[in-house]
Amino acid sequence: MKWMIRGVGALLALVVIAATTVLLLDVPNRPARPDLAPLIARAADYDVRIRRDRWGVPHILGKRDADAAFGLAFAHSEDDFTTIQQVALATRGTLAAQEGLGAAPGDYIVSLLEVWKTVEAGYPALPADLRAVLEAYADGVNYYGATHPDEVAPGLLPLTGKDIAAGFVFKTPFFYGLDGELRKLNDREPDPLPKGSNGVAVAPARATDGATRLLVNSHQPYTGPVAWYEAVVQSGDGWHVAGGFFPGAPFMLHGHNAHLGWANTVNTPDLIDVYRLVINPADPNQYRLDGEWKDFERTEAKLRVKLWGPFRWTVKRAVLRSVHGPVLETKSGVYALRYAGMGEARQPLQYWRLNRATNLSEWQAAMALQALPSINYIYADKAGNIGYVYNGLFPNRREGVDWSGILPGDRSDLVWEGYRPFDQVPQLWNPPSGLVFNANNTPYQSTALGDGMNPAAYPAGMGIQTNMTNRAWRLTETYAADPAISAEEFRAYKYDLAYSRKSELAGVLAEVAALDPGGDADLKAGKALLGGWDLRTGRDSRAAALGVTTALAVINGRNGDGPKVSVREAFAGAVSTLKDGFGRIDPTWGEVNRIRRGEVDLPIDGGPDVLRAVYGKPDKDGRLTGVAGDTYIMVVTWDRAGLLSSESIHQFGSGAERPASKHYADQVPLFAAMKTRPVLFTEAQLAGGIVEDYRPGRRRR
Repeated sequence: MKWMIRGVGALLALVVIAATTVLLLDVPNRPARPDLAPLIARAADYDVRIRRDRWGVPHILGKRDADAAFGLAFAHSEDDFTTIQQVALATRGTLAAQEGLGAAPGDYIVSLLEVWKTVEAGYPALPADLRAVLEAYADGVNYYGATHPDEVAPGLLPLTGKDIAAGFVFKTPFFYGLDGELRKLNDREPDPLPKGSNGVAVAPARATDGATRLLVNSHQPYTGPVAWYEAVVQSGDGWHVAGGFFPGAPFMLHGHNAHLGWANTVNTPDLIDVYRLVINPADPNQYRLDGEWKDFERTEAKLRVKLWGPFRWTVKRAVLRSVHGPVLETKSGVYALRYAGMGEARQPLQYWRLNRATNLSEWQAAMALQALPSINYIYADKAGNIGYVYNGLFPNRREGVDWSGILPGDRSDLVWEGYRPFDQVPQLWNPPSGLVFNANNTPYQSTALGDGMNPAAYPAGMGIQTNMTNRAWRLTETYAADPAISAEEFRAYKYDLAYSRKSELAGVLAEVAALDPGGDADLKAGKALLGGWDLRTGRDSRAAALGVTTALAVINGRNGDGPKVSVREAFAGAVSTLKDGFGRIDPTWGEVNRIRRGEVDLPIDGGPDVLRAVYGKPDKDGRLTGVAGDTYIMVVTWDRAGLLSSESIHQFGSGAERPASKHYADQVPLFAAMKTRPVLFTEAQLAGGIVEDYRPGRRRR
C-alpha cells in the first residue's frame, strides 16, 4: 500500500509538472491585455442615434457615413456580440485558442489562403472614405467590447478596419464551393447545411397594378457567421439602406436603398481548378513544372489550440504555395489550387458602391469592379428596370481543355491569369417577359421560356451551371406561368409548398412506386400513402413526412451529402423512424416539422428545396427542428409612381442570440404563419414607432 501511495503521488507530481510546463510554454503566446480606456474614449468621436422599433430592429442615424457604421456595429454587438467575436477570431486564424481543436483547420486555412497577406497589400489602396467606414465599424465593436469586458475573449480587442476587410477576403471564396473542395481533397465530411436562396423580380408590364417587385429570400443557417441580421442605416452623407447584414460586415448585403434593390442567391460555376503536382523524389520541397524542379514557397502557420481550461498549446504547420496557388498535402497526393478571387481585397469597395448606387448605371458600374468572385444578383429599381447577373470571376482558361477534373500540375500553360470582363458575364436585363428569377439553378432558365440567355454564347470553359432545383422548377410553374401577377399572387408564389413533378423528389417517389413491398404491411401502406400525395408540404399533410424523409435520404446520398442508400433502404428506414417516433407512418407534417426557439415550439410548413424552404435537424423526440432555409425575407415594391414600400420577416428576431431579450423569438409566430411586417424605412414611417432611442458614446466638443 505504501508503494502504491508513493506511485500515485509520483504520478500526480508528473501531471502537475506537465501542466505547469504547458502553462509556462504558452506564456509568450498569450495575447496582451488591451487598454480599454482609449477604445471607450474613441466613441466620443462619433455622432449617431440608435432607434429601435417595436420588433427591436435598429434604425441607425448618423451624421456621417462613419457615424452610421459605428452605430450599426454597436447595435449588432448588443444583439449578437458572440458571433461577431467568433467571426473576427476565425478571420485572424485564432479561433482554436477559444474553441479547441475543431477550429484548428479553419485557422490553418487563413494562412493557406494568405488572407492577411492579401489584406496588408490591398487595404491601403481602398478609398479613404471606405477605410473610414471600416475603421468606424471596428470602433463600434471595440466600444461595445470595452464596455462589456466580461463578454470579450482574450486577444480580440482592439479590432481594426483591416479585420473587417479581412472577413470579406476570407469568406467570399466559400460561397462558390472552395470549402467543399478543401473538404473533398482532405477526405472530410461534407457540410450538410444548404447553400440556397430564391430571388425574383417582376417588372411593371407583368404586374397587374403596374408596380415593380423584388423578392429577397436567401436560405441561410438560422445561427452562426452567415446568419442574417436586419437593420436600417441612414447617414447625412446619403447612405440609406434597409436589409440583411452579416456579423462583422458593415454593408447591406442584400435588400434596398431609396432607389433600387437586389437579392442574392448562391451560384456554383466552376471557379476552382485543382492540379496534381509531381514531387521531386530527392527533395520533397520541389515540384515539377515544364520539365524542371521548382521550389515551393514555404511559410509556417502557428496554431494556438485550447486543450482544456486555461491550457493552450501552439503547434506549427508548414504552408506551401506553388505557382498555381495554395498547396495541400493529402493521403492521395499533393495538390495545388487556383481559384477565383485569389489575392483580391476590394470586396468591401464593391459592396460600398452597390449600397450607394442611385440608378441602374451606377449599380452596373459597381458590379463591373469585379471584386466579388461569385453570387447571383436579382435586381429591380424604381424606374421599373429588372435584371439578373450570374456573377462570377470567370478565369481566362484555354479552350479545348477539360477544366472540370484534376489537371496536370507540371504544365505552366494551364496556369491561367486574369478573368473575363464584366460584359462577358452571363446577364439578362429587362427581358420582354418582365420577369427574372433564380433559385440556385442554371442561368439559362431565368425568365419565361423562350426569353432567356443563349447557352451557345458562353464557352464550356466558363463552367456555367446547367442544373435545375425543385425551387427553380416551381418558379417556372408559378411566376413564369402567370403573365399578370398581382401583389397577392407574388406573395403566394413565394410561399409555394409544392414539389414539381419534374423534381428529384418526384423521381425518387416513382422508384418507390415500383418497389415490391412483399408481405410487409407497413411498406404496403406507405406505398399507398405516397401514391396519393399531392407533393405539398403543408403542415396538415399526412404524406409529407414519409415522402420527404424517404426522398431526402436518397438524394443526399446521390449528391454526396450523406451516406448512399438504396430507395428500398431509405423507404423502409423512413417507415421505421416514423413508426418508432410517432406510432404511425402518417403523422401530420406539422407534428414532425417544427421551428423551436426558447419556449416557442411551433409547426411549420415547407421543406427542403421548396420555395418555402425549411431544412430540419432530427431531434431525439423524432421531430425535425428547423436549422436553415428561409431566414430573412423581404418583399420590396415600387408602385406605378415609383413610391417605395417594403416588408420583411426574420425567423427569430433582432435579439436572436440573446436569450434574455424580448426579441429572442418574438418574430417566430409571424414567420411560422408565413406573414411579414412593414419595414420602417423613412423618417415618416418610423415616426410614432420608436420604442428605444439612445446614443452610444459622446461627441467630443
